[in-house]
Amino acid sequence: MSDPRVQKLAAVLVDYSVGAAEGQQITIEGPAAAAPLIREVYRRILAAGAHPLPRIGIEGTLENLMLEGSDAQLDWVNPARRDDIEEVDGRVVIMGLQNTRSLTSVDASKQARLHRALEPQRNRYLERAANGELSWVLTLFPTQAAAQDAGMSLTEFEDFVYAAGFLDRDDPVGEWKRFGERIDHVSEFLSGVSELRVLAKETDLRIGVGGRHWIASGGLENFPDGEVFTGPVETSVEGTIRFTYPAIFQGREVDDVRLRFEGGEVVDATASRGQDLLREMVAVDDGARRVGEFAFGLNENVTEFTREILFDEKIGGTVHLALGTAYPETGSANRSALHWDLICDLRDGGEVYADGELAYRDGAFLAL
Repeated sequence: MSDPRVQKLAAVLVDYSVGAAEGQQITIEGPAAAAPLIREVYRRILAAGAHPLPRIGIEGTLENLMLEGSDAQLDWVNPARRDDIEEVDGRVVIMGLQNTRSLTSVDASKQARLHRALEPQRNRYLERAANGELSWVLTLFPTQAAAQDAGMSLTEFEDFVYAAGFLDRDDPVGEWKRFGERIDHVSEFLSGVSELRVLAKETDLRIGVGGRHWIASGGLENFPDGEVFTGPVETSVEGTIRFTYPAIFQGREVDDVRLRFEGGEVVDATASRGQDLLREMVAVDDGARRVGEFAFGLNENVTEFTREILFDEKIGGTVHLALGTAYPETGSANRSALHWDLICDLRDGGEVYADGELAYRDGAFLAL
């Protein structure tokens, strides 16, 4: 018997997040392991009078490309993917791998090369989304592999995933709308701030945000959601930061990442494990050395580190920054083939000062 929460999730993704309407073209992208959710999303798009365009991936093909492909094959961009990005009205992207570690043996330089090849496509996608021409949402279907990464049984992980998206409630959409109103207050406060200073263990980081747009994410592009983010002033980031959790890149873990910034650029990057990968990614291009995103995680239903960034960056009481490309709607011009999120937990003694005034302590805003 199918899990009724899968049907609920499909309804939220199609009706609320993407807002599918009659006559629109909506792609459904995901692996075969996510078939139960793909089927329900397909049905919901039909019910909306829109046209579903399934794009189902077979697990292992990316591994084949990365391990066996030539440089020319890594550089090649499928023209059908370009057509999708230019023509469709919406995208539902579903993650759900049966093996989350299939790329751990791939050379970091090949991963960087593939990311560089896909950069123009990614930038065009973000541009259409920022212009309101394309709606999209990214989610995850629970699998055994993801549950194992999180240190949970599949049943426990399913409960965690659906609770994080308020799908255990009678009216998930209503819950997301109310949550959105709450985090709107955070973005309104931050919109009046010129500089943030983050203090934590081995962390003292200054981030210029004056004139940038803060976006409150309430379930419209990530699901589950629950963050407020912006694109910092490109040359403003100064100081050091030590990240609490491993940074995950295509199944590979980089532990105890520490970055030092000068003039907005990473000038030193170290890690206790995976340092070669870290430095390879930071060197992908000029934009990879700069911060494209800074955000506060605000979803109190996400309390545990799972090794899946869709959830981990939303952990209530954390901040994260992404090296590389920015979302254009924030006002940042930083562009890169990379967008890599790294998380710093502030729930135990962390502080954030806004224009010199203490605004956030131990994982919570003081006056909001």
